[in-house]
Amino acid sequence: MFRFLMMTVFAVAFTATPIAVPVAAKDLGKPQEEVVLTVSNAAVTNMDGAAVLDLAMLEQLGARSFETTTIWTDGPQQFDGVSLATLIDALGMQGNALRATAINDYSVTIPLEDISDEGAMIAFRMNGAPMSVRDKGPLWIVYPYDSDPRFQTEIIYSRSIWQLDRLEVLN
Repeated sequence: MFRFLMMTVFAVAFTATPIAVPVAAKDLGKPQEEVVLTVSNAAVTNMDGAAVLDLAMLEQLGARSFETTTIWTDGPQQFDGVSLATLIDALGMQGNALRATAINDYSVTIPLEDISDEGAMIAFRMNGAPMSVRDKGPLWIVYPYDSDPRFQTEIIYSRSIWQLDRLEVLN
């Protein structure tokens, strides 16, 4: 009887405890709000052959934060977003590069070999607030510029695309 009670208590405690786990690629689901990012040529898709994500879906992939200065803002800024490396893993992206495109069709190419966990993120909040289109949002690829001199080059600055709305995996 004691063993049965202990197993029941363990089962109830285990199932009643919510655990925050980053969303796996197979659990991508459908966007419930406005789509903020469309990724084409990804292995994992959820709509018309592309991965389309709303802000909540990006947050569920596992948000990270860092503080850094930028050449476009005054003083240190706090950025929250999803690591570009995490997004690549979650969507099973394989290829040579990413083409990142903004709302105004400006685009940059980022070699996949240059993407690391400690590098670029797709920021969706600056100083705790969502970014409007007027303030470089809703998404901005930012690097922790102050953390390493390798993030303070013209090439990296050119890859720091704001008003991001599309990514395409290039082979």
